[in-house]
Amino acid sequence: MIRLADAAIDPGALLAEFCAGRTDAGAVVSFTGLTRGRTDGAAVTRLTLDAYPGFTEAVMAEIEAEARARFAVEDVLAVHRWGSLDIGEPIIFVAAAAEHRRAAFEAVDYLMDQFKTRAPFWKREDGPDGARWIEARPDDHQAIERWATAQ
Repeated sequence: MIRLADAAIDPGALLAEFCAGRTDAGAVVSFTGLTRGRTDGAAVTRLTLDAYPGFTEAVMAEIEAEARARFAVEDVLAVHRWGSLDIGEPIIFVAAAAEHRRAAFEAVDYLMDQFKTRAPFWKREDGPDGARWIEARPDDHQAIERWATAQ
């Protein structure tokens, strides 16, 4: 399941909800991304993410479907913030449930790599030196290439 949130997310509550009553999996792996206070040595005081909810969710759902087809997962949950975020605030929560741990780890890793480069978000960092728009980094694109060769 994919969700966009325009208000704070609580990773602990999301994980508890995802695990509640689960009998279909022996492993749940989760990842929480936080807004950074520095990027490439520059101070960041705020992060703003713009998205078109219907479009962004559709692209993220395609990525989720790819992960479900590629890995033996029982369930996936991804919640991504948009709007204005404070430093240290959770920006994304991703969880995967699988019968065995390896599939859950790989699915979460795959989802994060794909979301980072393919999900349509427009990101602006604000800091003491002004604002700057940011894009996926070269190492983010290298991570995508890794999945193309790892079938």
